[in-house]
Amino acid sequence: MLEKTYIYDETQVKEIAHHLVTLMGQYQIFTFTGPLGAGKTTLIRTLLNECGVIGPVTSPTFTYLNVYENSRDQKFYHFDLYRIGTMKDFQAAGFDEFLYVPDSWTLIEWPTVILPLLKQSVCHCELDYADNKRKLVIRGQ
Repeated sequence: MLEKTYIYDETQVKEIAHHLVTLMGQYQIFTFTGPLGAGKTTLIRTLLNECGVIGPVTSPTFTYLNVYENSRDQKFYHFDLYRIGTMKDFQAAGFDEFLYVPDSWTLIEWPTVILPLLKQSVCHCELDYADNKRKLVIRGQ
């Protein structure tokens, strides 16, 4: 099982995102937890840019899901589940169909409500504040 901790500042986000890209051969789902403003969306935006996604990357706070694609026809499903109440709500919306699609990756902010659905190939990214920097703990399962 993978477990690694990083302490970084804003100038090192690209380096952290690049490390996550190297894990994409091993993990298909990446969860992002942490307090508001801890850098979840910023890290996902940088990660997607590192994967070759061109164009604006925004948090799907009100739409729940944004879909991105790179020039290699790889798909990236970016969820923000902050406003999803239950796992049944997630499933009723049909979102569970996006979890293990071949040749794709799923990036989930605020995943707690659907954790029972994430049974394999999951990398959990816990973000927090660390003095004037950020802290990222990565745990793979």
